[in-house]
Amino acid sequence: MTLTDTERLARLEATRPWRFALAATMLLTGLRLFALFATPLELYPDEAQYWLWSRDLDVGYFSKPPMVAWLIHLTTRLGDAEAYVRLASPLLHAATGLALFAVGRRLFGAWTGFGALLVYQLMPGVAVSSGIISTDAALLCFLSFALLAYVDLPSAKRPLFTAAGLGAAMGLAMLSKYAALYAVAGIVLHLILDREARRPWTLKTTLTAILVFLVVIAPNLIWNALHGFATVGHTAANASFESGLTFDVAETLRLLLEQFGVFGLPFAILIWATVLAFRRRLEPGELLLLCWTAPPILFVTVQAFLTRANANWTAAAYVAGAVLAAGMMRRLKPWWILPAGLIPQATFAVILLVVMLNPRTAETLGQENAIKRLKGWEDTAQAMVLRAEVEMADQGLSAIAVDDRFLFNAMAYYGRDFFAKPGAPPLTIWLRKNRAGNQAEASAPLTPALGSRVLVVTAAEVRLAEDPDIKMKPREDLIVADFARVQTVDVSRSRLDSKRMRRAVLILGEEFRPKPKD
Repeated sequence: MTLTDTERLARLEATRPWRFALAATMLLTGLRLFALFATPLELYPDEAQYWLWSRDLDVGYFSKPPMVAWLIHLTTRLGDAEAYVRLASPLLHAATGLALFAVGRRLFGAWTGFGALLVYQLMPGVAVSSGIISTDAALLCFLSFALLAYVDLPSAKRPLFTAAGLGAAMGLAMLSKYAALYAVAGIVLHLILDREARRPWTLKTTLTAILVFLVVIAPNLIWNALHGFATVGHTAANASFESGLTFDVAETLRLLLEQFGVFGLPFAILIWATVLAFRRRLEPGELLLLCWTAPPILFVTVQAFLTRANANWTAAAYVAGAVLAAGMMRRLKPWWILPAGLIPQATFAVILLVVMLNPRTAETLGQENAIKRLKGWEDTAQAMVLRAEVEMADQGLSAIAVDDRFLFNAMAYYGRDFFAKPGAPPLTIWLRKNRAGNQAEASAPLTPALGSRVLVVTAAEVRLAEDPDIKMKPREDLIVADFARVQTVDVSRSRLDSKRMRRAVLILGEEFRPKPKD
């Protein structure tokens, strides 16, 4: 049976949004991959920490669930350069955008799905996240597939299979970042507000979703139970409630304004949707998405008022938020409102790619402070390795020690070839307190047993116009007091930008006997 010209045109028109979505995804992902492999920017210390975890696979770590380490372990099988450490991020965001296209198409139509993909892919937070490796990329990816399963469930031909997929996606999101719990709150909120939404949730589908979810997260729960719930405790500690309540209105307003920097101008559309929700003028699909969007923003805003909060802690909101923004924009006339609203985001995405390819552009734009922690670590590591080789050829070293977790992670990555050599001294960290406060201090503390002859590296970012000794001396004095004999053997300097440098002091210490710390 042959198709008529009219039928061919109809099929072509029906597939056009999908072809646009695929083309936009391939273009953006291709540009981001090119920048990833071409950038001279180094790993941020948290990225180096995730790489370090990936060398010793586990189902849990001190401060984060294990997904980011698992992903790095996979991508670095291709190579160990920075680009391979970060490779999963742009690929995960590509998959997220396509999943949100499917959600938007299901709820509002194919062209709205394409708009949702653009809103998400051009989101400032996603543009930044695509150039680094973090827990957010995997979190948002798995949440997008959980949202897709949730939206598909009412019309699913195999509801138990769809419910199992929802549970699995939610579990994988939890293994990425515990902020996935916001989606659970979103589901509960939607089921409370929309009676029709409760119809597909039979006892079988509910138990299937919960059981699969628990099976997926069980290894991490067991790991936490065996390690004193270290990750859970660290996540809770980030809220800073132990520091006391501040009731800071200014901090709350700052957080809300910064959401325009995370999500972009469409954040105003989410505010509009919230107003319409109170007036009961949202369509069922819009209400569903708002229920998934609201909990992270509401919780983090309250947290900002009570203690403190970082702008990116709301990231879980913007999976559903991207689809909601596109869905709400279809109400606006004329049609070009959506693309016009995305011009600032697209401009930012282009500027970010330029900065990745030529970091000096950040200095031209007055934003050099934003990338200072992505520079200079390799120089410091090279100075450490050169000095260590001299000392090993002389009387040997029992350990190399650094004085903070950022330096520990960066030296572990940029000194990886040295530490992999047979007979190389272990990398350790000098404890500034009596107990471990991070993964490095818990797993590799400098102890008297390793302290017979230690090369200590202490570093600080200093302004070129100030005396670095004034800033670094208090820390140096504390380190020196823990050794019987010390001498400064080298000083390393690495330019970060036109105003700052990283200055590292290398100290040779003997007979480590740590004094009690407060």
